[in-house]
Amino acid sequence: MKLLVINNMSSGYGDGAIYDFMRHFEQDGDELVLRSTSGQTDIRTLLYDAHTFDAVVASGGDGTVTTVAYALAHSGVPILPFPAGTANLLALNMLSPNEPHALAKLVREGKTLDFDIAELNIDGNTYGFGNIAGAGWDATIMKAALSSKRILGPGAYFAAALENPRPELSHFTITLDDTVIERDGLAVLIINFSKIQFDISLVANNRPRDGWLDVVVLKADNALKLIPALKDAILNQNGHYSTRSDIMEVHRAKHVSVVSDPPAEIQYDGEVTNIARPFSARILPHAARFIISDEGYSMYEKE
Repeated sequence: MKLLVINNMSSGYGDGAIYDFMRHFEQDGDELVLRSTSGQTDIRTLLYDAHTFDAVVASGGDGTVTTVAYALAHSGVPILPFPAGTANLLALNMLSPNEPHALAKLVREGKTLDFDIAELNIDGNTYGFGNIAGAGWDATIMKAALSSKRILGPGAYFAAALENPRPELSHFTITLDDTVIERDGLAVLIINFSKIQFDISLVANNRPRDGWLDVVVLKADNALKLIPALKDAILNQNGHYSTRSDIMEVHRAKHVSVVSDPPAEIQYDGEVTNIARPFSARILPHAARFIISDEGYSMYEKE
């Protein structure tokens, strides 16, 4: 096999698991090409000949994986999300293993499914995301967690949430395809894959292959009011929990635009933009071909 490995050296804990993967993977006659970035080199420039490889391994966090997936959208090039970041939510949602040898086996087996990804547009600049983009409190959490991610891992996000219990509220004007709604709240979340840390699902019946985005408005006037819903979500991990409706209003759309007053900062897949502007998002149906486990295939193949 001919394999292209994109390695984001600045992601996660820097434990070098990608090199273990390469050792487990390589066999006689294989060609493995490793291209690395520390965050300075644009990942997209490393993919200029990706179509000539049997598969691309995207080693890094969710931002790395979806940058690769967005750059290769609709190309049919199989992509392995290699979980080398802090949260690795894409791998979690697709029921992928974490061990390098198991991931090497997945690539050999070559089982794939085409998933939706989403496109975020801010001032004419576009970015791909696979999990969640949002404006408001979630971006505040992502920003506050940056300094402690390597020490606390996924717990950095919860520590950041506890440090910001009373964030600024915004008035959101949200266009859902042809419908406009206005809501006050902590944040607007635009969701493709719905599971976050600790296997919590933000919405019920999330289907990342159906050509739709889920849009969640957090209507609480302070973060402490989210605690009952969070507790209920932990106990009911399929997303069917009773207290959500009071503070989490859920919609579906193919194209979403958001204007917030006062302006709320934006994040996508944990990437902090430091931008507080109107933005839009649209779904790209079946745009990314991911290499997937047998368990993930069984979960998603019928959608």
